[in-house]
Amino acid sequence: MNNHPWHDVPSGDHTPNTVNAIIEISRGSKAKYEVDKPTGLLRLDRVLNTAFYYPINYGFIPQTYAGDGDPLDILVLSEIDFQPLSIVRAQVIGVMRMYDKGEDDKIIAVCADDMSVNHIRNIDELPPHFTHELKHFFLRYKELEHKTVQVDEFFDREKAIEIIKDCIMKYQVEIVPTL
Repeated sequence: MNNHPWHDVPSGDHTPNTVNAIIEISRGSKAKYEVDKPTGLLRLDRVLNTAFYYPINYGFIPQTYAGDGDPLDILVLSEIDFQPLSIVRAQVIGVMRMYDKGEDDKIIAVCADDMSVNHIRNIDELPPHFTHELKHFFLRYKELEHKTVQVDEFFDREKAIEIIKDCIMKYQVEIVPTL
């Protein structure tokens, strides 16, 4: 029996404070992968056409459904790079709101099992340079594809938790009945 990372992995025992993150893209990668909805495998979406690489591990929270029609995105800070399709316990610390083809929230979290970062509880505890780097990356990573991205602002842990709860509810209402 095949397991699907979006549907068969729980969002976590301590959701929405600490969630399971399914990693799609390792920090340092130029490959943009997305979970293939029918199979659960990772599909190469594109290779970044810029001199940039992902500055943070990138994935999604299982059993969530965001406004862009995909699972809710999550960015997981850690001292290490995670392998794609690994499950990482992630402590939620905030959210970055951006607009791509519509509203596209990125939950920001730290690896709960990494002592170098798991003391961070809210986004305002991150070094300002790091949030500037994240914003710069997401503003520019599609530039050579002639696509415009707008990064609105960063919000605290409470706003992130509200978004996670909403996306879990949307998954239960809009996705579960179709499974």
